[in-house]
Amino acid sequence: MTIKEEMTAPYAPVDAGAEQSFNNFTNTIITETKKNCNPEAEYFARKQIEMLNKMNPNYIETISMPELYEMVYTGKAPIIDGLLYPGTYLFVGSPKVGKSFMMAQIAYHVSSGTSMWNCEVRKGTVLYLALEDDYKRLQARLYRMFGTEMTENLFFSVASKSLGQGLNEQLRSFITNHPDTNLIIIDTLQKVRECDSDNYSYAKDYEIITQLKSFADSMGICLLLVHHTRKQKADDGFDMISGTNGLLGAADGAFLLHKEKRTGRNAVLEISGRDQQDRKFHLIRNEQTLAWDLERVENELWKEPAEPLLDEIAKLITNDTPDWIGNATDLSKILQVDIPVNSLTKKLNVNAGKLLNDYGISYRYTKNHEGRFLEFHLVSESP
Repeated sequence: MTIKEEMTAPYAPVDAGAEQSFNNFTNTIITETKKNCNPEAEYFARKQIEMLNKMNPNYIETISMPELYEMVYTGKAPIIDGLLYPGTYLFVGSPKVGKSFMMAQIAYHVSSGTSMWNCEVRKGTVLYLALEDDYKRLQARLYRMFGTEMTENLFFSVASKSLGQGLNEQLRSFITNHPDTNLIIIDTLQKVRECDSDNYSYAKDYEIITQLKSFADSMGICLLLVHHTRKQKADDGFDMISGTNGLLGAADGAFLLHKEKRTGRNAVLEISGRDQQDRKFHLIRNEQTLAWDLERVENELWKEPAEPLLDEIAKLITNDTPDWIGNATDLSKILQVDIPVNSLTKKLNVNAGKLLNDYGISYRYTKNHEGRFLEFHLVSESP
């Protein structure tokens, strides 16, 4: 297939030498089907059309559904399976309900890589900004909870700059020095709000969380923000978050910790997230350590159905053959799967994150003037 471009003049003439508008810019591609295609000509023609389109001041960038399925996203591996993911989350509860003990518990398990409530944990460095505590209180709390069992990947600070006043730079510097950081806890959100944030509004709350979310997403970490509930009751517990709905609206999700009785040991932890299943954990406070123990989970974690294609890829990419590159047709022949070539590529594009997280195999889909290629690389050794 060859491609010829037939473009009208970028300005529709009114009379000789008259000024003309970009609004009238059009272009037409005429295709002629021949026996052999010319991917190089097609590639450069497409790039030229994209460039000319973007010169139009009224151009809006869009993506079609087929184009969307050609995108490859690596996905977000959970930090604690079914509980905590990369992104920005609120952790809310009434004062003195046990939020700080819960934060210490999460921080310890993530930094040590030990399972929490029978949930698998992916180990990483943790920074805990305990901005309402001092080091003496932290020491006593940690000793009561964990004794002398220590982890070198957990760091604390009791002071930091505010948002918009250097906080992002401080956190970025920490991550630079500890590149395996996957969780930062800010206890509490109120301590890092800008000085002029006494005037609460939906727009202001939304802007604050958006700034923090932008930072967390750019760093690929989880940012857990401790916050309070308000005194007024609500049918939906998440409507009790202090401030406006702008906080929850901009966040990736929220945790709500509330006791069944103020003086009791039992509590419920509710989770609601943008890209995760809503869940409810029934907890009981350990009288000796004051840590939160799991009694039961009200709704079990939904498991994504298996994708047989990924099993076949895992048989191809092994310790002996850690790399493979080729086109979809070649891969289809090797795997001997009954999947159309176009569908094969789309399935791989959509499941790239699952392939990496569950099988330890990275996947890339590239297009250039030479054609379209699939690349696989074994990131972690298979058993």
